[in-house]
Amino acid sequence: MGAGHSHGPPTQSLGEKHRFRLWIALGLSLTTVAVEGIAAWLTNSLALLSDAAHVATDAVGISMALAAILAVRHAKRGTHRTYGFYRLEVLAALANTVLLFGVAIYVIYEAAMRFGNPPEVQSLPVMVAGGWALAANVTALFLLMPGAKESINVRGAYMEVLGDALSSIAVLVSGLIIYFTQWYYADALLASAVGLFILPRAYRLGRDAVRILLESAPVRVNIPEVIHLLDALPDVKEVHDLHVWTLTSGMDAATVHLVAQPDSDHADVLRDAKSLLEEDFHITHSTIQIEPDGDKSACETPDW
Repeated sequence: MGAGHSHGPPTQSLGEKHRFRLWIALGLSLTTVAVEGIAAWLTNSLALLSDAAHVATDAVGISMALAAILAVRHAKRGTHRTYGFYRLEVLAALANTVLLFGVAIYVIYEAAMRFGNPPEVQSLPVMVAGGWALAANVTALFLLMPGAKESINVRGAYMEVLGDALSSIAVLVSGLIIYFTQWYYADALLASAVGLFILPRAYRLGRDAVRILLESAPVRVNIPEVIHLLDALPDVKEVHDLHVWTLTSGMDAATVHLVAQPDSDHADVLRDAKSLLEEDFHITHSTIQIEPDGDKSACETPDW
């Protein structure tokens, strides 16, 4: 009976290599909060205030993303943390979800309060501040786009900035409508639209984070297919106790028991199984238990 352990060289999480871009995005967000916050106070614009609040949430979210990445970077595996701090990135994404929901609900509530008696809004400063915010958000989007494809943590920051870029467009539209028509309902209407836009994106981000925390199999991995291909290896007689889960973005893990054919070379079985998991399913962190045919002791689950 033999066991094999295989892992790639994840000396850094996928979010780690994008930290410099996150720092720049954080600087842009903080500057935008200052510009829009002052403008919202001067113009009495809820749309601008909602955008400033959303950007402030972005700044908090990006700060948490950076904190998680730095914690992972400097943390050492200890006796009670055999995987280090990789899950901090997922927890940061979940916290971002809560913040997004909070901002969306607040904006929708404030907009509803204004529909009864919309206050006068100064449109020109609103458009100037909205234009600055849109330019800053588009810049941040381009900076975060590569990391959003790899890391759920960076994707959380990217989605917040994406939502804010669209809300900046809403601010511009609101300012244009008020400038040409003096229809002040546009401010509350566009602010509530921003809030409704945020909600489904927050849900999807939270759903993905919860899937990882619950150690569900990655969506891209077809478990029956993994079992079928492992079972089809030349020297494998049976596959059982397969578990596949995600540690953090881009780092999937698997454990499995393989019953080997009589007279098979366990080293060959182990090598073929590792290669299959890595090449076909990009699972680079695997623990494989090889059992000789007829050995039932390893298959039994201890009664603890």
